[in-house]
Amino acid sequence: MPSIPSCRIVFLDSRPLNPGDLSWAPLEQLGHFVAYDKTEEADIIARAADADIILLNKTPLSRHTLSQLPKLRLIGVAATGYDVVDVKAARELGIPVCNCAAYGTMAVAQMTVAHLLNVCNKVGHYAEAVKAGFWCQSPDFCCWDQPLFELEGKRLAIVGAGHIGLQVLALLRTFGMQLFAVTSRPAGDLPADVRKLTLEEAFATCDVVSLHQPLTESNRNMVCAALLAKAKPGLILINTARGRLVNEYDLAQALHEGRIGAYCTDVLADEPPSPDCPLLSSPNTFITPHVAWASQQARQRIMDMLCQHIRHFQQGHPTGVVNP
Repeated sequence: MPSIPSCRIVFLDSRPLNPGDLSWAPLEQLGHFVAYDKTEEADIIARAADADIILLNKTPLSRHTLSQLPKLRLIGVAATGYDVVDVKAARELGIPVCNCAAYGTMAVAQMTVAHLLNVCNKVGHYAEAVKAGFWCQSPDFCCWDQPLFELEGKRLAIVGAGHIGLQVLALLRTFGMQLFAVTSRPAGDLPADVRKLTLEEAFATCDVVSLHQPLTESNRNMVCAALLAKAKPGLILINTARGRLVNEYDLAQALHEGRIGAYCTDVLADEPPSPDCPLLSSPNTFITPHVAWASQQARQRIMDMLCQHIRHFQQGHPTGVVNP
């Protein structure tokens, strides 16, 4: 691939990556760089018609859109997941798609553990209760109105044993949990203290199930009424992967009926959610606004990886390609 010394680089939805606390200078040094805060699908062609390189996070690139961008030579996804891009169509058009794999392993694993500890220790609940006078009114030196419980000896299953899932296991191992994985990896490739389970076995026998899979057509809505019906009573379900792994209506019903202990999620099927999202009014549901990835350190790693992918592409050997 010949180098492009003065290529045009267009970032279609740059605000989540850089709301103003990072520098665009490294990307500006690689070509004529234009960053849009957000781009609606109808505006992609007008904004990217002359682009050699498109960068994006959640702006969708369909086959129809890609067919109208004849100058496009590289797509850089500012995330690990790349389901917003029709990678098959891009391959057919000779356009490499690069993602930023493993940039946020520790950040997302940390959020996963934070959600779990919040359910176990009720930190958010008690912090707000104390502000409201709960402790001041206590006749004793301590008081509680919701139970706390320890993780030692509890069974944890990760669904998807990639970088993040394995890091979650490593962090929660220190709490003395029994560790399991739902994965296509051979059992011999897992840590010695991690046992393989099927998805149904994980839901039926584990106290905590944490989702860490990329979204594909085969696993969309995999957490559905049929699977939830098999869940161990009190199951804590955590999702820091993709919202559409879960059928939100089925899960909301299970939460309302008390068949699921808690749902902790950083992702929803539609983002931002509509006010009638069923999980917004579900009991024992803890939702953060897709921020697990968003530490400044993690976002800087994305910036560095995007620059590296572009430099390698300009030198004729693109890296991080997900559609070879």
